[in-house]
Amino acid sequence: MDRVFYYYCRGIEAILAVALSLMVIMVFGNVVLRYLFNSGIAFSEELSRWLFVWVTFLGAVVALHERGHLGTDFLTGRLPPAGKKLCLGVGYLLMLLTCWLLFKGALDQTKINWDVSAPSSGASVGIFYASGIVFSVSAFVMLAVDLIKLVTGRVPEEELIIVRESEEQA
Repeated sequence: MDRVFYYYCRGIEAILAVALSLMVIMVFGNVVLRYLFNSGIAFSEELSRWLFVWVTFLGAVVALHERGHLGTDFLTGRLPPAGKKLCLGVGYLLMLLTCWLLFKGALDQTKINWDVSAPSSGASVGIFYASGIVFSVSAFVMLAVDLIKLVTGRVPEEELIIVRESEEQA
């Protein structure tokens, strides 16, 4: 399963690279057009905003897989292995609950806004909210697999703390 997640995240990284490139081109192009020609491309601002939201959610999936989120191990670092396992298990359960709530809310918003057209591009506003669905499903699967590994005892002791103390360690 780790191999599947690896290739899934590499695919997401390729999508992120394309999305970031498009954002830079559109925003820079609009700045040049407004500064030099007093005009602009109306839908590029809207599309850039949508791409930014998608980049944020997709980047969070990759960060989750790479354990790149920042945190602190002030309490868990001092616990014995059994305490670390318990805290990690409770953390996974809370994150799974959060993924479910995000999925439910994003799905409801996507359904509500699917027939609503965006003002500039005319695209469905549901596409904007679908980013939450993609994130929540991806994160749920990754977290569920990690929880199963923890419960079955396949997590080494050095991996019981899943946060990074500082950006320098990332």
